[in-house]
Amino acid sequence: MTETLAETTAEAEEPLPEFPMPRATGCPFDPPPAARALHSERPVARVRLWDGSTPWLVTRHADQRALLADPRVSAENTLPGYPHMSAGFRENAAQRRSFVTMDDPEHARIRRMITGPFATKRVEAMRPDIQKITDDLIDTMLAGPTPVDLVRALALPLPSLVICRLLGVPYEDHDFFQRNSSLLIHPQASPEEVLGANKALRGLLDGLVAAKLADPADDMLSELAARVRAGELTQRDAADMGVTLLVAGHETTANMIALGTAALLENPDQLAVLRETDDPKAVARAVEELLRYLTIVHKGRTRVALEDIEIGGETIRAGDGIIVFPGTGNWDAEVFPEPERLDIGRDARRHIAFGFGVHQCLGQPLARVELQVVYGTLYRRIPTLRLATGVDQLPFKEDGLVYGIYELPVTWTS
Repeated sequence: MTETLAETTAEAEEPLPEFPMPRATGCPFDPPPAARALHSERPVARVRLWDGSTPWLVTRHADQRALLADPRVSAENTLPGYPHMSAGFRENAAQRRSFVTMDDPEHARIRRMITGPFATKRVEAMRPDIQKITDDLIDTMLAGPTPVDLVRALALPLPSLVICRLLGVPYEDHDFFQRNSSLLIHPQASPEEVLGANKALRGLLDGLVAAKLADPADDMLSELAARVRAGELTQRDAADMGVTLLVAGHETTANMIALGTAALLENPDQLAVLRETDDPKAVARAVEELLRYLTIVHKGRTRVALEDIEIGGETIRAGDGIIVFPGTGNWDAEVFPEPERLDIGRDARRHIAFGFGVHQCLGQPLARVELQVVYGTLYRRIPTLRLATGVDQLPFKEDGLVYGIYELPVTWTS
């Protein structure tokens, strides 16, 4: 009895793991070892954030899907207990509401307004244009000197060009919105920097929505402007939605292109299979496996409990913060055998790289097509593509909200 009480007290006094958790040196594509240990030993566990708050970290695939689909779990980031990743993020939440962090029915109402352009059929119709943009960017790469930074040459401009055309944002503004987007989603940015970036982007989009009100075109901002004209949205609401779509539309895909390329170059057997196939289904499978393997939303998906929830042997109380950590869920051996092995022939469609439930990523059809085009084109057109430096020298985005690589120097044999 005395020993049991002593053990319980020792456990209660044991320091909580700090979150976010670092990746292991030399393993840039693997989830953090501490998170994998929790997945094995205590899949629903308290962790400590920068501000001393102690939300629950959920690491098992089944638990993650259950919580992300549970109406007792809220995405509303202004509720008490919501786990913010930085002071800047907390301040931004207080200043700007995004449909991404709304709950139904408001979330569903606004999401329906912008679902159409991201529908699979409409996105597929964009494939020829995405293919041409990709080929043009590769042509420019091949015509220039080596080594080249693949991030600047291909990974960043491709999704930026595509989302600009879809929204109706001039691509000439890309340096401006890429710079401010990076600040907006950077956990280390100060509250002043985040608010400044948000103000700058909102100003850009507000001006564009105003222009579309006066002179509509065939683009998403014109559709939002029509909603403003009909009284369904305010102009500020439309501008804020435009900011969300613009940031999400290029940041995630850009990082996946660069990070996926680095992972493939480190797994030449898998790269060879992808390089030599002309089967669109094989390329599509490779995209799903890379999404699973890399899970670039590496700070997790944050929520707060509205009611008490029993899960994973623990009770999450109403008002408790929740961090769903898809990096370990996508490496859950019960769902993906040998998860540490990159296997582009695997059926990885149950991954949760895009989330799950009503808040799963709206733009995933577009991201999939962009990645299929790039992964199905780049390595076939440049079969000798290789890193121009060691993988241990690459500047990985450990500090970013979205995981990726700041620069990816590559070269090839002419």
